[in-house]
Amino acid sequence: MNFPTSIIPAPHAAINRDAPLICFSHLRWDFVLQRPQHLMARFAKEWPVFYFEEFIPTDHHLAYLEIHPFEGTTVKSVRPRIPQGWSAERREQALGKLLDELLGLCGAQRPILWFYTPMMYGFARHVAAAAVVYDCMDELANFKFAPPEIKKMEAALIARADVAFTGGYSLYEAKRHQHGNMHPFPSSVDANHFRSARLSTAEPSDQRPIPSPRLGYYGVIDERLDLALIGAVAQARPDLSFVFIGPLAKITADDLPRAANIHYLGQKPYRELPLYLAGWEVALMPFALNEATKFISPTKTPEYLASGRPVVSTPIKDVVRHYGTVPGVFLAGDAQSFAKACDDALALKRRGTGWLAPIDAILARSSWDETFLAMRSLLEKAIVRAEAPEQPRTSSRQHLADAVAIAAQ
Repeated sequence: MNFPTSIIPAPHAAINRDAPLICFSHLRWDFVLQRPQHLMARFAKEWPVFYFEEFIPTDHHLAYLEIHPFEGTTVKSVRPRIPQGWSAERREQALGKLLDELLGLCGAQRPILWFYTPMMYGFARHVAAAAVVYDCMDELANFKFAPPEIKKMEAALIARADVAFTGGYSLYEAKRHQHGNMHPFPSSVDANHFRSARLSTAEPSDQRPIPSPRLGYYGVIDERLDLALIGAVAQARPDLSFVFIGPLAKITADDLPRAANIHYLGQKPYRELPLYLAGWEVALMPFALNEATKFISPTKTPEYLASGRPVVSTPIKDVVRHYGTVPGVFLAGDAQSFAKACDDALALKRRGTGWLAPIDAILARSSWDETFLAMRSLLEKAIVRAEAPEQPRTSSRQHLADAVAIAAQ
């Protein structure tokens, strides 16, 4: 993985590590372990980290915060509870006040504000921050049920941000003209965790009865998957078992293709994924080619490969870019070629592990630790630059005026 070449440690004397890092995310901390969890768990070793989630409606007549600690990390999940029936304006005001209360508990210190969703910037933009980070993991505006105002809010957030990251190179190419300090960080991998699948002989009880050979997918099951493709390939290869692990989102169980050789096992903890992978011969990424997948850089690509499983994927742009010539990655755009790619992947898996040597060399450069260190360096440089006397920081009042002007365009 190629990180920005200008990454050098920032002067640590200028960094206040007692100040909180507030991470605003549309994803629940305990939903699916993804990029935010990997990174914030690492940042929490150096800063107090609060993971500010989307609000939850409540029947109570007052707005309040729930703060949830989780085992194994010092990150604290912050879950605002807002009374049902409140207008959007009243809700935003309440969220801003709740955020101020949280910051008040942390002392009079300028926080780091880290955003995964522009939709939370509205109630946080008044905060005078040590630095503002926009980590654009996906093009959320292209997702199903995206709020109509998300693009305007993103423009306001980008105008305020001190540094911006993207979840892949395609997304970076689409957005780099919007910010002078934007950097691409495609999906990384905890290789040791997934490499354990190469040696595991344990068999989860709910997967054990499923006939082999098994081909599997794990992740959120939503509008990004090509459900018609899945159904057609399962029909074309009745001798193969297709296993799907993960929660449903934005679709219902009635939307899923059904067949005797398609098996839905529900969501599994991150720690158990290698156990399931160990029972698969091939891993799948049957993504639809639509607006929601135009800029994705799937985290599961390096995870699947680390587990020692060949991958069959539709031709997602960033998968083609980074893995199109990698041994063990098969690309196919329609049901017939996807089924053929499954046959080829199975044949490769049965020939042994020789194909994994170049894979491991690639994965050695793609760790979450490396990504964290690179992002931390860029963040620290942004903090120092923002605090430098010769470059006085724009006031929060001016930031608010700029954001409002952009949002009104």
